[in-house]
This record gives sequence, structure tokens and C-alpha cells, in this order.
Amino acid sequence: MNKKLSLIVVFVFVLSFITGCSSNGANNSDEIRVGLNYELSGDNATYGQGLVEGIELAFEEINLSGGILGKQIKPIKIDNQSKATEATNVSTRLATRENVVVLLGPATSGNTKAAIPPAMQNRIPLISGSATADDVTVDTNGNVKEYIFKTCFNDSFQGVMMAQFAYNDLQLKNAAVLADTSSDYAQGLSKAFQDTFKELGGNILTVEAYQAGDTDFKAVLTNLKGLNPEFLFIPGYYEELGLIIRQARELGLNVPILGGDGYESPKLVEIAGRDALNNIYYSSHYSSQDNSENVVKFRESFKAKYNKEPDAFNALGYDMAYLLADAMERAGEVNSEKLKEALEETAGFEGVTGVLSIDEKHNAVKSVTILKMENGESVFLKKLDPQ
Repeated sequence: MNKKLSLIVVFVFVLSFITGCSSNGANNSDEIRVGLNYELSGDNATYGQGLVEGIELAFEEINLSGGILGKQIKPIKIDNQSKATEATNVSTRLATRENVVVLLGPATSGNTKAAIPPAMQNRIPLISGSATADDVTVDTNGNVKEYIFKTCFNDSFQGVMMAQFAYNDLQLKNAAVLADTSSDYAQGLSKAFQDTFKELGGNILTVEAYQAGDTDFKAVLTNLKGLNPEFLFIPGYYEELGLIIRQARELGLNVPILGGDGYESPKLVEIAGRDALNNIYYSSHYSSQDNSENVVKFRESFKAKYNKEPDAFNALGYDMAYLLADAMERAGEVNSEKLKEALEETAGFEGVTGVLSIDEKHNAVKSVTILKMENGESVFLKKLDPQ
């Protein structure tokens, strides 16, 4: 064999090895490697941990039932530390070194957007169960990001629904808005709420700002109190929300406070205190008070594993994992391209958070749940369907 031919043989061998180890070649293995890119520490750890608990419960159930296409799911879980730069790094590692066929997470919209480029570059589907920002699955020109999917509703939908709820159900007409300027999530909710509330005939008395990491809100809350609003709309995450609510109540600002699914965390009660958490309304994805058969079964399984009641993020993770399994079965093989196509065709998937379909922009079409907090406990009020 001459030197040139030897080099060709070596090149073909190396190319075959690389191709066999790609995520689309994972079909040769007895396991399906699924990348989990979540906030397991840091400011948003409650969300990431909650989603992962739901995902891991679902994967255990699926594996015990024979797996997917005769293969066992193996989650590859890496902590992004609630940091956008780490979310990018984790996504890159999972996509290029860990041989995963799909990426799940992160939890927050900002971190999810940071994780998207490696997924797109490597043509691996990324699914988020909780990144509610409208621009997660589309670019600035409205073009769909081919490999990016969501199993949760959009911020704009939450903002619209909460504006309608405030105006129509609570019959409130004068609002003050306090939103986190450092959060895509909070800004998306704020804009949609304001636009819809004004269209309905409501008044926005003022729009004030805070930033993640702030701890003293008494000055801005005193200003808001002076305007005599009928209610406050405060989108954001539990770390600041707990402090804002507690300080508002300490100042005697006892009007209703409305927000989105960022309120869904047991940490909110720890930070604000149960006495402060009255007259609070927020949109969410799920209520444990739902007595439908699949929800009851999920609650029992979750409590048996974790010895606690599941929250919305647990349910979102659980649904996302089962939707992934459903899409893989429909794809017929463990292949990223076939999986992407199956995800696009998802319609009428029945989960514990509701019946879910994927629209042309890779977003979930599903109901929103409205909850009220009474002495720190969330009480189911109603479901609102998309118009």
C-alpha cells in the first residue's frame, strides 16, 4: 500500500468514526443521550431545579416502561449557574462533546437565548419548557429559528391575559407598573400588559423600574402609593418580588398585586412572608388543585419520589419530557433532524399542564391558569383560553 492510499484509508476511518459519534448517529447506541442545561445554582436555581425534578421523574417512568424505541434515556445534566455565559458554554459542550440528540433548557428566557446559537450551529433541537419571551423561537425579523421549540406560552400571552383578568374579572381600571428593566421576561410581560390594558380602557398611572439584585424598594413604592393605584402590575422573578411585596405591605400599600409565572416559587413565601402574600394574582401553567386523572396521577408519583407537592415548574418539566418521548416515537428513530420534524407536527398532546400543540412559530398553544395567593397559599381561580 503506497503512502497516498494509506492516508486516504486513515481519513475514511476517522471520518466514519466521527460520523458514528455524532448526535444523529446516536441510533447505534442502546441509550438516548438528552442534554439538560439548567439553573441548578445561582439566582434562578428554584426554576431550574423544579424543571429537572419533573424531567427526571418522567424519564424514570419512561425507562421503566421500556424506554423510547427500545432504548433507555440517559440525561446529561450540567449546571449553568443561572448565568448566560455559562448557559452558552453548557450548550456548546452538550452539542459538541456529549453526543446528545436534543437539548432541554435552560429555564429563563435570557439564558435560553444564550444557549440557542450552539444548538442552531450544530442542528440539534433545543426545547424550553419555561422560556416565555416572545423572541425565543423567532429572530428580530420574525423568522422562525429552525431548531428551537417551546412548550410554554409566551410573555405577551401572559401579559394580555392578566390585563383582561384585571379589567374584566377584577373590574380594576387604574394600574401602576413596576418592572425589572434587566429582564427580557419582565419587559415582555410589561409591554403586553400595558398595551392590552389601555386598549380595554384602563389607565396606566405610571411605569417604574427596578433591576435584578436591588433590595430596597421603599422609595419607589412610596411614590406608587402616592398615586393611589387600584392595583400594581409587577412582573419579575421571585428574588426581588418577595422583597417588593413585603416592603409594599409594610408601607400600607395593600392593593392587589398582579404578575406572571415568575411568582411560582416556594422561595417567594420565604422571602415575603405569608402575611404579605394576600391579594396576589398571577398567571401560571398548572394548578395542583386540578382533579383531572392525569394531574392526580402526576401528583401522586411526584410526591412519592420527592415527598412534596409539585409546583408549575415540576409539571412543565414533566410535560416537556413526555412530549419529547412522544415526538421521538413519532420520529421513528433517534435522529435530530427527524425529531425536529416530529416536534413541528405536535398537535393535541395531552399533558398535566393542558392540551398542547406547536404552532408555526414553534410556540405552544395552550391555556393559562390564574391563581390567587391567600396567606402564602396558591388557590386555583380559573383557566383562560387563547382567543
